[in-house]
Amino acid sequence: MKKINFTTAVLVVYLIVMSVIGWPGKQAEPDYVQYFSIIIVTCVVIGILRFVQIKRYKLREKRRKENQ
Repeated sequence: MKKINFTTAVLVVYLIVMSVIGWPGKQAEPDYVQYFSIIIVTCVVIGILRFVQIKRYKLREKRRKENQ
């Protein structure tokens, strides 16, 4: 489970860094709708990835217990 938490944390930190680097405030006409929608979609994808990783981990543990 620690590996799942680490992966999620790394992806969230990466998202934060890329969001700060890509801040559209310096442009002549910033497109905040696109900026925030990309951030929201990325957060949803990270959440789905975490859900899938946890589900796979639980299935793996269940199969390991059945084999013993």
